[in-house]
Amino acid sequence: GAVLALNKPPGLPVLGRPGDLSLDALLPALRQRLGLAAELHIVKAPARVYSGLVLLSSCYHTTKKLQQFFTNARLRGQYPATYRAITVGIPAEVEGEIRTGLCWQQHGDRAMVVPVPAPGRRSLARKDVKSTLTRYRVLGTVAGCALLQLQPRTAFPEQLQVHLTLLLCPALGDHKHSSRVGRVLGVPFLTPETAPTHTQVLDKELLSRLGLSPQQLHYLPLHIHLQELVLP
Repeated sequence: GAVLALNKPPGLPVLGRPGDLSLDALLPALRQRLGLAAELHIVKAPARVYSGLVLLSSCYHTTKKLQQFFTNARLRGQYPATYRAITVGIPAEVEGEIRTGLCWQQHGDRAMVVPVPAPGRRSLARKDVKSTLTRYRVLGTVAGCALLQLQPRTAFPEQLQVHLTLLLCPALGDHKHSSRVGRVLGVPFLTPETAPTHTQVLDKELLSRLGLSPQQLHYLPLHIHLQELVLP
């Protein structure tokens, strides 16, 4: 009917400035190509750095109904959005939950999303910090990497990337948060939030499997994919 699903590549923003390439800017051309009478609206889409399902609608009432459903589902503790991620490192537990507060913090000229393990009631009430939760399950492992199923119960920018670093298993292609996970004699540990960000460091075996040279690593996209959306 009115609902259309697309598969978005990583790096394509949902919204952009006039003249920039974005999903929103492509909608008129898509509408023309599909021969639709009504304009398309974005119901739900993954963040710029993620790939995966984009849900569009050519009916205003359908758009509002579905958006309300996704909001209500989170409040009821349901998980209508399921992601897949490839991680560098394998979680210690096969499945579990990652709970932490998250907030924006300024480090010099850059703003970073950082975890707040034990946020106070006042900071939560003022909304300086948001309490966040992601459920995860390991679906498979190979060569020190894991395929994870992720179901975020809350929504916060970069939530999945930060939660994966707290598991000491940053997402493959995460050139922003992976620098928070260091290694000594092969054992991972969390570094301070103030650690400078850099291109993700991978061992020679993994680089060989990916067919990449160290110089090509910064082109590697973030491997977090919106796999499934449950509709009412």
